[in-house]
Amino acid sequence: YIADMVDNFSIKKTDVEKTPAAEDLFSEGKGDKLDKERAKEFHTVVAKGLFVCKRARPDIHPTIAVLCTRVKAPNESDWSKLIRLLKHLNGTRDEVLTLGGDNLHVIKWCVDAAFAAHPDFKSHTGGSMSFGRGAAQTISRKQKLNSRSSTEAELIGADDASVLILWTKLFMEAQGYHVDKNILYQDNKS
Repeated sequence: YIADMVDNFSIKKTDVEKTPAAEDLFSEGKGDKLDKERAKEFHTVVAKGLFVCKRARPDIHPTIAVLCTRVKAPNESDWSKLIRLLKHLNGTRDEVLTLGGDNLHVIKWCVDAAFAAHPDFKSHTGGSMSFGRGAAQTISRKQKLNSRSSTEAELIGADDASVLILWTKLFMEAQGYHVDKNILYQDNKS
């Protein structure tokens, strides 16, 4: 699936990027609006990327989350971000997601927020769930409301993830695994 995404863009085997996004990921950037045909192609590839990031490549999830916010009116800057993502996938197409569990009765979530990262000053929530090795589930999304501080953004991020945190616990218990601990890690004490 990744090979199809990359090969349709005439990206050479030597065209690779170490990371899926540059520092300007959250900026709207400048440039002309894409014509109808390229906008449709942009939308299609972003949709395929969304499938890939949920199934096998959580490392591209933040980039895809941002590109998803741009599918209605993509511009040349967004196109460049998409090409960079495809170059990253090109260089890492043989990487696979490896999952492992130390203890299926302990679920560990790490959730963080980037304060006012988007051009409209909304923050961005990111998180992952693990049983010990690999991210079995990830979240990366633009927050739906503006926050007044990074502390508030962290609380909104924890709330954004709480639905998945609870759902995962209930799912594991429905599979016959009693959950002893459902841990949420955050990066600050405020």
